[in-house]
Amino acid sequence: MIRRNLIAAFAALLAFSGLSTALAKDPVYTPRFSNLAVSGYDAVAYFAEGGPVKGSKNFETDYMGARWRFSSQENLDAFKANPEAYAPQYGGYCAWAVSQGYTASGDPENWTIYEGKLYLNYNDKIQARWEKDIPGFVALADQNWPGVID
Repeated sequence: MIRRNLIAAFAALLAFSGLSTALAKDPVYTPRFSNLAVSGYDAVAYFAEGGPVKGSKNFETDYMGARWRFSSQENLDAFKANPEAYAPQYGGYCAWAVSQGYTASGDPENWTIYEGKLYLNYNDKIQARWEKDIPGFVALADQNWPGVID
């Protein structure tokens, strides 16, 4: 009973404080209490360096309501010139989850480049599922996106 009352009180607090909008799904996934896209990893590095590289506060830009970090000025400039070429698909949410009709966080350490596009997955287990039929899951996710964030 106490737990139910606490949950109701917290929900009311969110509704009246305006914080509920902060918990809504944004077009770009950012970790809770952060506005960093790709959890602060350099989206260009997946293509240029072949894997995840942490970005730096020294090389940042804003795009689609999120803060993006890069490991070098060169990568920042490449992103600014063509962000759609580097930003992960489905706003960086887990691509497999989007293919199933919902969202989950994307982990920058669980990634795939397929047909020139970056996809993130939730964890190793989900990435293994994803890898069993990437073309099929991409087709499903493309049908579901962006409806899953509404």
